[in-house]
Amino acid sequence: MKVWILGVGMGPQHVTPEAVAALRSADYVVAPEKSSDDALLGLRRAVIDTHAAEVPMVTVADPRRDRSPGLTTAGYEGAVADWHAARAARYAEVLRARGGAAAFLVWGDPSLYDSTIRIVEQVRDLGVELDYQVLPGISAPQLLAARHRIVLHPVGRPVYITTGRRLLEAVDGGQDNIVAMLNKELAELSALADWNIWWGANLGAPGERLVSGRVCDVLEEISTARAETQAEAGWVMDILLVRKP
Repeated sequence: MKVWILGVGMGPQHVTPEAVAALRSADYVVAPEKSSDDALLGLRRAVIDTHAAEVPMVTVADPRRDRSPGLTTAGYEGAVADWHAARAARYAEVLRARGGAAAFLVWGDPSLYDSTIRIVEQVRDLGVELDYQVLPGISAPQLLAARHRIVLHPVGRPVYITTGRRLLEAVDGGQDNIVAMLNKELAELSALADWNIWWGANLGAPGERLVSGRVCDVLEEISTARAETQAEAGWVMDILLVRKP
């Protein structure tokens, strides 16, 4: 069978014509459902309704992941591995039962802090005979740079991309121009008081928010904006760039 892994940015407006053609060729879309009021599921439906209304969406109850606040790095990685394995098993059931051509819609781009490719490979390892193709999407770092009208790196310099939980690790390692995704707590930013920050939440979606300035000047504003975004949308995906002056 055929599987498409399609990057869709943050909504219908970000889907490329190439991805639209692939979506229209699919027999159905497979989508994880985290809860009965999953707001992100609504965004996936909007992508389908806009570009391929005739393609049905098959929802799969998303397995629970261990999100204990005290997890070590090893514990976190183990919890994610277990979550991915459980997802793969559920997806395998659907693909075996339905066959045909399936599509997965990935927020941002499938190559950056998303594991759909890895999970589909696990599905194949479970004995589901499939061929998969990947099409890119607009990524969160691209949107962040565009919204703030900046370049992600100084001339001739690198940009380091990591997760929020490993931000200070990157700083301790000597990085001074860092994009952090998958942020949970922002308190650690207080250690970077004199750094410059460009922050955004739910970029490209209704209710997106932007804040920029020196960390010490805008950290409280960012925390308030993040909480408001969560309350209004029911979810929050934020990303930030911090740069040492």
